Amino acid sequence: MKFLEKYYPIILAFLSFLYSISLWFSGNELEGIYVGLWPVTILAFAIAIRQRRSGNKEN
Repeated sequence: MKFLEKYYPIILAFLSFLYSISLWFSGNELEGIYVGLWPVTILAFAIAIRQRRSGNKEN
């Protein structure tokens, strides 16, 4: 359970990356590009949330 709590954003980002690749090679290039932006967004939000959580623990 600790593994999923720690690495779920990376797993979600990787799955969306694979989905983007599958869309691209199935002929949906624009959709593949759009979904290709998701991993960056997922990881950015995960970093921001973790910084907020660690910031609350120090106060």
